[in-house]
Amino acid sequence: VLCHVEMSTRHRNQLPTNLPQLQNLIKRDPSLYKEEFLQQYHHYQANLELFQLKPSHESKVLQSLVTFISQVAHCYQDELSGFPNEIHELLKTHAPVLDAELRMTLCRALILLQHKNMFPIISLLELFFRLLRVNDKLLRKMLYNHILTDIKRLNVKKANNQVNLAMQNFMYGMLQDSSPVAAKMSLDVLIELYRKNIWSNSKTVQVIATACLSKTTKIMVAALKFFLGTEKKRDGEGSEDSDSSESDNDMPSYKELMLAQKVTKKTKKRQRKLTKSLRALKKHKKKTKAPVNNFSALYLLNDPQSFVEKLFKQLDHSNERFEVRLMMTDLISKLMGIHQLFLFNFYPFLQRYLQPHQKDVTKLLLYFAQSCHSLVPPEVIEPSVRAVVNNFVTERNTSEVMAVGINTIREVCSRCPLVMNEDLLRDLAAYKSSKDKSVMMAARSLIHLFRQTNPSLLHKRDRGRPTEAAPVVLEYGETRPANECIPGAELINLPDEATEEADGECDSIEYDSNSSLPLLGDSESDYGDDHSDHVEVEDDDYDYDHDGDQEDCDDQNENMDGHISDKEVSETGSSDKLAPPVVGKEQVNSSQEDSSSSVQLEKLLAERKQHAALVSQTRFLTQEEFQKIKMKQIKQQIVPQKGKKRKISELTEENVRGDLVTMRDIAFVHKKQKLDKEGRMKSIKAGRPDQEKYKYKKRRHNPHCSTTNKEKAKKKSFVMQQQKKDIRSKRRRSFKEKQVALRNALIKRNKSKRK
Repeated sequence: VLCHVEMSTRHRNQLPTNLPQLQNLIKRDPSLYKEEFLQQYHHYQANLELFQLKPSHESKVLQSLVTFISQVAHCYQDELSGFPNEIHELLKTHAPVLDAELRMTLCRALILLQHKNMFPIISLLELFFRLLRVNDKLLRKMLYNHILTDIKRLNVKKANNQVNLAMQNFMYGMLQDSSPVAAKMSLDVLIELYRKNIWSNSKTVQVIATACLSKTTKIMVAALKFFLGTEKKRDGEGSEDSDSSESDNDMPSYKELMLAQKVTKKTKKRQRKLTKSLRALKKHKKKTKAPVNNFSALYLLNDPQSFVEKLFKQLDHSNERFEVRLMMTDLISKLMGIHQLFLFNFYPFLQRYLQPHQKDVTKLLLYFAQSCHSLVPPEVIEPSVRAVVNNFVTERNTSEVMAVGINTIREVCSRCPLVMNEDLLRDLAAYKSSKDKSVMMAARSLIHLFRQTNPSLLHKRDRGRPTEAAPVVLEYGETRPANECIPGAELINLPDEATEEADGECDSIEYDSNSSLPLLGDSESDYGDDHSDHVEVEDDDYDYDHDGDQEDCDDQNENMDGHISDKEVSETGSSDKLAPPVVGKEQVNSSQEDSSSSVQLEKLLAERKQHAALVSQTRFLTQEEFQKIKMKQIKQQIVPQKGKKRKISELTEENVRGDLVTMRDIAFVHKKQKLDKEGRMKSIKAGRPDQEKYKYKKRRHNPHCSTTNKEKAKKKSFVMQQQKKDIRSKRRRSFKEKQVALRNALIKRNKSKRK
């Protein structure tokens, strides 16, 4: 009987007090249970008035009522029109003093109401950003995750510009908040949204850039890491992409799954496994979308010049740790190199730290190199270059220090070639004969750079053989004239009939070393019909295909001018008699031939330019034609020019380095580095298989016999041996006695080796 009574009370309708049961019934039929709901709503209002008298007290009843009403609010929207605003005001005014569990419940209730479109999302997000000031770690973590997911949900299909703009303006003010915790969390939200490519516009970058000037160290460091770590983050994403590609290879395809199901026995369990595998494969394909091209944040700054000036002013007066100041220096140098900014005070500031004993000096050298560019006057950078030479490239330093110094000068000169003078370059080039490999390779890399940029500064023996490419060195402030046509367009044949005439006229055109563009006469002989991309240069005595043709043409021209060929000389049999008149005629007509050749060269050059302009204006070039032009220009740079001296070369577009310098460019030393512990252990384990071959072997006929007293003494500790007569006598020996004993020991050892 007692059990029956308990079961009857358990299943009895307890609607006034059983809120989960009432919530379930209201969702099924809201109009039928409206009176019960209103009763609970009035109960909530009464508890709310009592709670507002003492907001710091705990209230379980109010907590359960808020949860219940937020769950069924969409069923009675007219009656609950003011309910979201009441929760909002309660959190806005009493959030710091509320009970932690009740505060979390109110926040979740507002999230539920916003999902039901009963509360505006902008007001909700602004409230949540203000709640980041509350000293509640669990609440801040929940709010941080919700803000990210909510903004991501709003921008899934297309960007919600209205909400994005309002939130970005609000978060700009949050970064200036008095609470460092709230400001730091707001900055983390911005950075995470940018990295997830949700807010990847210039507005977001500008807001984050203001945090670099913050007086709070944590906020400033987070913003600096964002700008400096953008590329690293992409590298990490690239590794994740590679991991996902590996998982793609591991995951079976749809065809493999269906084939396995086809050839095996059909069971319900295997059918369930197949359905589950197909569902997982479909879900994985949804995740692997095409990668989105994400520009670096360094390129999205609106006014980098003013930003760098403010950041350098803060760096100059900063008392932060050395690591923080190093990050600020890194960001300034990167922006100066990428945007080609002017900050002349930065180089003397950095020059103070360019010492070999300075902590993280390789990073400082890297920052110095990447802050240089061609628009900076050479006299501004020259004192810093001199400081690097005087402090690093000296005989009193180690070879690694000297190599790092030469590498730094090479990277600076690759971006600002006018900073180097002839005397300094020749002094540095003299290290090419150094016995140390690292210094020698660094000096050779510097020589190789100036062979391409300005070989006239090098000694004649270091310039190498001249090539057909003849660029021009630009002075400071001088600009390269604009091209009237596509460089190398004269290699392309026009489809018109006029092209055939132009090709016929240009068959005898030779290379012009004063021009950086290839000529028409070599288009067919150099490349042929197959447009081969392979260019071979064997040695200095390499003979080219067009040389033979050119010699034939020269022979024909000589015959036309009245000169006697070898064939005619052999037929007459009197070459000795005919030689003097030929020489005399060449001497008489040498000046006339020089003037006529120069006029002909100018005429052919004008025709070539006209043909290139015609090609550029009348047609679009294909990818194969651009490849043909590129291979011709590459061959001009590597093929030595016979009978010609190298002329002043210019800094071509291929020689321009990237925007940023890598640490490998500065700190790479051609020397075998010392192994770390892991490398040493690996070497030890690799030599263990041969250990039996080289270890000490006992020279005994019977390996089981006992050892001698001398061998036993070697295994004893020194404490047991120090009181013996032999040991004590060794201690009292003079220097002369030690010399004699050493000599006798060496003589004895040599005799034993001879035997």
